[in-house]
Parts: sequence; structure tokens; C-alpha cells
Amino acid sequence: MTADGSYHHGNLRAALLERAEAVLTASGAEGLSLRGLARDLGVSHAAPSRHFRDRQALLDALAVSGFTTLNARLRSAAAGGTDGADGAAGAAGPVGARLAGLGRAYVDFAVGHTALLDLMFTVKHADDSSAELRELGHESLLIVARLMEEGQRTGAVRPGDPVQLAQVAFSTVHGLATLAVAALLDDTPLSEAMELALEVLLAGLRPGR
Repeated sequence: MTADGSYHHGNLRAALLERAEAVLTASGAEGLSLRGLARDLGVSHAAPSRHFRDRQALLDALAVSGFTTLNARLRSAAAGGTDGADGAAGAAGPVGARLAGLGRAYVDFAVGHTALLDLMFTVKHADDSSAELRELGHESLLIVARLMEEGQRTGAVRPGDPVQLAQVAFSTVHGLATLAVAALLDDTPLSEAMELALEVLLAGLRPGR
């Protein structure tokens, strides 16, 4: 037991971020405050300031944490990993199958962490966003672009700018996730819509015959 309840210096920061995402999901960014998090976790009002200088620093850290998690899942899928949740890579398979895995990993994250993803993009595109955050956000795109390049080398993906192809792929899966979150898929199950979207996307990425 420490002066901050049951939290030691090393895990209070993680607990603050975990609780912050829960509040973000329930109440939006406007519901977040360092004092509120301290109250929720049963620590002193001053405890969060040891990790985050102010509320904006907390939001920035949430965005960094979100992109770090998302990128780990995307890397796992790009490498052929079977468990995108922990970033563990498995044996690489066909590029098409790994691109489909990337799409599923992104939709799973986007639907499961909707409020966090919105915050990630909002903070990343702010005029005063940090270099770390911008790099992490760009890395998400580059993970897909690098797999597009690999597919081009092996003849599995059509010629073209790999970054632009990655942007098109992202727009497809992000759009699908947005429709799912807004309950605009009507009676179509998300899994069914996702597989159809990936089938159409991959067909368009294959070289013309």
C-alpha cells in the first residue's frame, strides 16, 4: 500500500489511462478530468499530475497508447499473426490473406474502441500535435503500404503508389466500421459485410488479367 492507495508509481499511469478510456467511451472527452480520474481510482487529487501535467497531456497519452495498440495489431496481421490483439507475429502467408487480416484487425479495433479512435485522429490532426503522435499515426498507413509493396513484388497486387493503395484500403475498412458503429448496416451482420468488402477490395487490388 502506498500513499496513492494500492497503486505503485509504475502502474498508476496505466490505471489512469485505462480508466480514462472507459470515461471517454461513456461520457466523451468533455467528461475527462484528472481530478475525476483521481476520485474514480481512489488516489489523491495530486497523484495524476505526477504522470500528466494537464488534461491535454492525458488526451495526448491516450492517443499515443491507442495508436501503439492499433499498430501492434496491424503489424501482427501484416506478418501473418493469428492473434492481432497482442501483436504477436506468426508465419507469413499469402499477401491477400494478410491484407484481409489487416482489414479485420482494423475494423475490430475501430468498432471496439470507437471513442478512442475518434480521439486518436482528432489529437493527431491538431495543429499542436506531437511528432511522436504524427509518426505513430503515419506508421499505421505505412504498415499497409509495405504489405502492398510486398504484394507488388510477388505479383499479387496491382502496380501503383503503395501509399495511395493503402489509403484506399483504409477508406474501405474505416467506412465499413463507421457504418457499423452508426447501426447503418441494417440487417446485414458486420462479419458478413466485412468479408464482402474485403472480397471486393482484394479483387480490385489484383493485377489486371
